[in-house]
Order: sequence, then C-alpha cells, then structure tokens
Amino acid sequence: MFIGEYNHSVDAKGRVSLPSRFREALSDPFYITRGFETCLFIYDAEEWQKMDSKLSHLNFTAREARNFSRMFYSGAMEISCDKQGRFLIPPQLRSFAKIDREVVILGVSNRIEVWDKQHWEDYMASDAMDYDELSEALNQSGVEI
Repeated sequence: MFIGEYNHSVDAKGRVSLPSRFREALSDPFYITRGFETCLFIYDAEEWQKMDSKLSHLNFTAREARNFSRMFYSGAMEISCDKQGRFLIPPQLRSFAKIDREVVILGVSNRIEVWDKQHWEDYMASDAMDYDELSEALNQSGVEI
C-alpha cells in the first residue's frame, strides 16, 4: 500500500526521485500513465495487470469504453528507476499533467499519483476537496467511513 505526500524537483531531463518508501514497494519496471484531474498514475506490475484485466472486459462497442482505453493505454509507459532512484517522466506525460519544476508525489492505496506542485495546491484549495462534504457524499451513497 502506498501512502503519504512527498515534494520533489524535476531535473532538466524530466527526471524525478521516487520516494524511497515507494521504491521499496514498487515493481521494477513499473507503469506510468494519464490519471484524472490532470495528474499521472503509477502502478506496479501486479496492479497494472489488474487494471488491464478490468479494462479488457469493457464493451469495446461502447464509445466511452474505447475512448477511455485509448487515453489510458496510449499514454502508458513501462519505466524503471536509475541507480539514484530517479525515473523519467516522458515529455508527453509531463505536458498532459502540466508538470514544470516541482511535483508532489502521493501514495493513494494501490497507486502513486504525480502532480505538478502548483496544480496540486490549487486542487487542494478548491471546493472539490472539501473533506467533510466528500465524507458526507460517500455516506449518502452507502459507503461508510
């Protein structure tokens, strides 16, 4: 399980240090792809296989399923860390996530998210992240916390 929030810099080549706690739990190689809310998702090999299995069962005649699969897989890359624990964020994914010089790397249970630092701060300050309202909405939908 991945948990926590870590701030890191992006070097001139687009490399970022992966927190050591995450490196210890992550497969080599691992997978990076487009996420939601303009962030990137990182999955270890086992979780990637689970996602692949779920997506392979989508009805490909449904436009939304085809579009989602295209977005998810076309942005995906198999990645490894170098000896210093850095990984390269491919240019097209840096562009998608609007990543510039600083990132926030989050552990979110079975995946890791990579956010541009300013975008993360804006997101956390937005109405979308009202913790009390989110909890209430989950309770109303039958998920008790």
